[in-house]
Amino acid sequence: MSAALSAAPALAQNVDLRFPVSTFGTPGLIDMPTGEVFPDGTLHLNTAFRDGTQRYNLSFQITPRIFGSFRYSIIDDYDAVIGTRYDRSFDLGYLIAGETDLRPSVVVALRDFGGTGIYSSEYVAATKHFMDERLSLTGGIGWGRLGSYGSFDNPLGALSDTFDTRGAGPSSITEVGRLETDQWFRGDAALFGGLAYQISDRLSFRLEYSSDDYGREVARTGFEHRTPFNAALSYGFGNGADLTVYALHGSEIGFMANLPIDPQNPAYASGIEEAPPALVPRQTAAALSWTDGSVESKNSPLSAALRDQGIALEGLTVEGSTATVRMANGRYPAEAQALGRTARVLANHLPETVTTFRVESTANGMTTSRTTLRRSDLEALEYDLDGSWRSYVRAGFEDAPRTEATAIAGTYPKFDWRLSPYFDPALFDPDNPLRADLGLQAEAAFTPVRGLIFSGAIRQPIVGNLDESTRSSSSVLPHVRTDVVDYAKDSDLEIKHLTAEYFFRPGRNLFGRVTAGYLETMYGGLSTELLWKPLNSPLALGAEVNYAKKRDYDQLFGFQDYDIVTGHASVYYDLGRGYLGQLDVGRYLAGDYGATFSLDREFDNGFRVGAFFTLTDVSFDDFGEGSFDKGIRFTVPIDWLSGAPVQGGYGTTIRPVLRDGGARLDVRNRLYEVVRGSQTNELEDRWGRFWR
Repeated sequence: MSAALSAAPALAQNVDLRFPVSTFGTPGLIDMPTGEVFPDGTLHLNTAFRDGTQRYNLSFQITPRIFGSFRYSIIDDYDAVIGTRYDRSFDLGYLIAGETDLRPSVVVALRDFGGTGIYSSEYVAATKHFMDERLSLTGGIGWGRLGSYGSFDNPLGALSDTFDTRGAGPSSITEVGRLETDQWFRGDAALFGGLAYQISDRLSFRLEYSSDDYGREVARTGFEHRTPFNAALSYGFGNGADLTVYALHGSEIGFMANLPIDPQNPAYASGIEEAPPALVPRQTAAALSWTDGSVESKNSPLSAALRDQGIALEGLTVEGSTATVRMANGRYPAEAQALGRTARVLANHLPETVTTFRVESTANGMTTSRTTLRRSDLEALEYDLDGSWRSYVRAGFEDAPRTEATAIAGTYPKFDWRLSPYFDPALFDPDNPLRADLGLQAEAAFTPVRGLIFSGAIRQPIVGNLDESTRSSSSVLPHVRTDVVDYAKDSDLEIKHLTAEYFFRPGRNLFGRVTAGYLETMYGGLSTELLWKPLNSPLALGAEVNYAKKRDYDQLFGFQDYDIVTGHASVYYDLGRGYLGQLDVGRYLAGDYGATFSLDREFDNGFRVGAFFTLTDVSFDDFGEGSFDKGIRFTVPIDWLSGAPVQGGYGTTIRPVLRDGGARLDVRNRLYEVVRGSQTNELEDRWGRFWR
C-alpha cells in the first residue's frame, strides 16, 4: 500500500482546474506534467507516497514564466548493496506561451537535472481548458524516462544527429550533481497526455496516459507495470490544499497531499499591532512635553512616548523650525512603519513652531539614512486614501554618514538578554530526510557605546538526533565543513557565538564592520568588511577579509590546528520587483578560489526565497558527491506568521549535500543585510506601512 499528498495551489473557490499538481510537485496530472505554471510567487509543499516510495517536493514559481522544484525521494530496495536510496533532484520549467482563446499554454522543462538521474527526463507539454475551465486537456512529448514507453525515434534528429543518442548519465557518486547536457532532449521520445475534470467545487478527477515505463523500478524493486493509464481523485479544502488518491499503472494505490503557500498573502495582512497614536492639534502638542527642558533626557515624555512604540530616542537637536532625531527601531520589521510612528510622536510632542522632522535611522549603532518629513504633510495626509504613496513622494531621503542629532544622555550603555527555545534542523541529507535538535538558547548583548557590541549565545540541546548521523567524511580537501557531524556528537553545552563587533561609517555611502571572537559553530577569528552602498542606488559593492581558525568539536573555547585567511569581493544588485542578485568572488575555507552566484526573490512583507551555486578551482572529482556547492534557501518573517510587529524570522538553507569545496565563513551581521532596510529601494517597497 502507498500514500501520497497532492493539491491545487489556488484556493478551492468555485471552479479552478488551472493548477493541478503532480507527484513530482510540479504542475501536472499524476506522474505526467501539464503545460501550465503556478500563480506567480506561489510556494508549494507536496508529498507523495506509494508502496516503497516517498517523495517530498518543494516548488516555487520564481517568475511568471519560470518555476523550480527540489525533490527528496526515498526508494526502498532500489540499490542491491545499500538497499534504500535517498535521492535529491531539481526541476526547472519555462512557460513558452500562455493560454489564449485559440492557443494552449505550452511549457518546456527539465526534470531531475543535475542529480543522480533516476527521474531524468525532459518534456514539452501543452494544456487547453474547456467548459468554463471545468475540463482541461493535456498533450506532450517527453525524453528520458518520459520517452521510455511507446517510444519512437527522436524527431529532433532531423535537426542534428547528436539528438539521436542520449548520454549515459552519472557513472559514479563523484559525477552526481553535474549538468548532463548530453542527455537533454536526446534519445528516443514518446507521447503522453491526459485530462482533468472538476466534478464540483471540491472534487476533481484526473486521467493520464503515461510515457514512463518504470523500467528501473520493475528491474530493481519488483514494481509491476500493467497499463500506461493512471487515474486520480482529489478533494480540495478551503485553504487551497487538497488530498488525492491515485491508481498507478494498474498495480498500486498511492496518496498525495499538496499545500500551496502564497508569500504575498500573510495570515494577518494588516497586522495585529496596536493602532498608532492619532495626530493632535499643534497647540495641544506644544503643551505636552516641551516646557521643562527635559525633552533631551531619556526619561522625557517624548522618549517615553517613542519607547511605547518600540522605538528608542538616541539623539535630538532642534534648530528653528527643524528637529533632527536619531532613533533606533527595535520592533517593526518595516523601517517605514518605524518612521511613520516616530513622525506621529514627534508631531504630538514638539512645539507648533517645529514644522520639519529629520529622522535618522540606525542599524547596530550606525546612522544609515536620514528621512525628512514636513509636519503639514502628516496633517494633510493622515486620513487620505492615497496617503501612503503621497507621503512617500513628499518625503526626502539622504545618506547620513554622520549624525546631526545631539546624543540623549543615558542612552548608553545598553544591555539585552533573552532565553528562548530553539529548533535546529538539517533537512534532506543523503541519509535521512530530517535530523534536528530542540533545546534552549540564552543570548545576551552589551553595548557600551554606539556601534560597539559584545554579544554571545549558548545552547543546550534537550532532544534530537543531529548527533546520530553515521555519515563520515570522504573528502580529499581539508575538512572545513564535512565533519560538521562531529560538532554535534562531541558537544553538549554549546557556544554558538561569542564576539565583539564594531560598526562604523568611514565616509559617505560607506559602511564598515569589524568582528572578533568565536564567529560561528565551527570557526573563530577576525572578520573585517567594507560596504559601498549609495542610498538611492540598486548597486552595492563590498569587500570582506577574514582570518578563521577551526574550533574544537565541543564548541567551547578551544581551537584546532587548521587556520586560513579567506575573503571575498561582492557585488549586490536590486533587480527590481523583489529580485536581488549577488556575486561573491574570492577565497573559501578550503583554500579554493572561485565565485558564488545567488538570486533571491523577496516579497514586500519580507518573505524570501532564493537559490545559489558556487564554482571554484576544485575539480568536480575532488569536490566529490554533488560536484559543486548549490542549494536553496528561504526566510519566513515572524510577523508573516503571527501578525505581531516582531523583527526576525525563521530561515534555513537546503543543500543536496554539504561538502568542503566552496564553503564560506558564516559571519553574523554582514553589512548589506544590516543596512538595506533603511535604503530607499526597501523603504519604497514597504512604505505602505508608514501609516500603520
